Amino acid sequence: MSPPIQPPAPGSGSGAPVAAPAVPYPAGPARTGNIGLGIAAAVVAALAAAAAYGGIMNAIDRQVGYAAVGVGLLVGFAAGRTGGRNPVLPVVGAVLSLCAVHLGQLFFIALALADQSHVSLGEVFDKAGVGGLTDIWQEGAGAMDYVFLAIGGFVAFGAAGRA
Repeated sequence: MSPPIQPPAPGSGSGAPVAAPAVPYPAGPARTGNIGLGIAAAVVAALAAAAAYGGIMNAIDRQVGYAAVGVGLLVGFAAGRTGGRNPVLPVVGAVLSLCAVHLGQLFFIALALADQSHVSLGEVFDKAGVGGLTDIWQEGAGAMDYVFLAIGGFVAFGAAGRA
């Protein structure tokens, strides 16, 4: 006995059998990714970006908005690409980007102090410490310093969400 053949659809013009429409299967649950790996990648990217940001500022002796954007992109992309689409990662990326921009500014101050005092960078960190560098930063911080912090955080939030 042969299998039943479906008659051709009206107006199809050919006598070939017509295949039945495919049954769509429901998609599996969305993968959220590995949040721990995403945070770890963002921390590593933040530390690397902070060092690069401070070094760039020291080389040109001023802050550049594009560098803060680069910090935000690097941190946000590392968090989102490695950790997946978890809704926590854009927030973590933004916070870590804020920290990275601030650490980059502190690193710039330390490099400038080392150059002016003709001492090593280690001596600056030993004598002033992070607290002393933060005090120096607070004394000289202007509106643009806070704008650069905000730029880095905003870009990281968007980059982590899109990655």
